[in-house]
Formats: sequence, C-alpha cells, structure tokens
Amino acid sequence: MSVIDDCLEHNQEFVRTFAGPLPLVPARHLAVVACMDSRIDVFACLGLGLGEAHVIRNAGGVVTDDVLRSLAISQRKLKTREIIVIHHTECGLQTFTDEAFKDELEQETGTRPTWEEKCFTEVDASVRESVQMLHDSPFLADV
Repeated sequence: MSVIDDCLEHNQEFVRTFAGPLPLVPARHLAVVACMDSRIDVFACLGLGLGEAHVIRNAGGVVTDDVLRSLAISQRKLKTREIIVIHHTECGLQTFTDEAFKDELEQETGTRPTWEEKCFTEVDASVRESVQMLHDSPFLADV
C-alpha cells in the first residue's frame, strides 16, 4: 500500500467519525503562519482544536505574497483577528541559501525560479522580518 493509499484510508475513517459540521469561521478568530516542518504539530503546540484557527504553512513559515493573500482572505472574509507567526530552530531553510537553491534548480531544469525562498540563518531576525511584512501590508487589519 502506498503512503497516499494509507492516507486515503485514514481519511475515510475521519469522514465516517467526523463530529461536524463546524462553522466556516475559525472559533478562536486566529490565523497561524508556520513552517511546514513535519516535526511541528501546530494544533498541539498552541493548544488548538479542529475548527479553531486557520493554519497557513510553507517552508520556513515566512511571510510571502501568497501568505498575505491567504491572511487577507482569512481576516476580511472569515473574521480572523489575530495572527501568530511560528519559525523554529533547526529549520531546513537554514541549510542553504536562496541563490544556491535557484542556481541548482536552474541547472537541473533550465529555468530560474522567480520566487524568493527567504532562507535565513537567524530565527529571531526572520520572525521580525515576517512580522514587519504583516504590519506593512495594507491588506491586513490591526496587525
């Protein structure tokens, strides 16, 4: 059985026992931006349950244009009011540089990516940069 088959089987059980429906609006009016690291269970780390928060995950948990898009929708259409940004030590984005990764992809594919990886060495500085992007965005309310 493949990993996907196993996941689909578990999903069938989840659907069968789901106690929903849950409201579309997160119960705690909270959005979380976090790293995609598989070692981090955002809900367990923050004491959250299903339906209590929007969780937006990407490499590093860094704020990007797409994260800002998701947060604007979360706030303006789905009534979230607070945002938590989670970065962590021993993050994969600390193991390479933006330019080195772009060079590698260009060499392998013939196309240089246009996105920013936003690699970092200092976790605190990266969090400050992400939070500043939230504050600077005209699309987010009261950050």
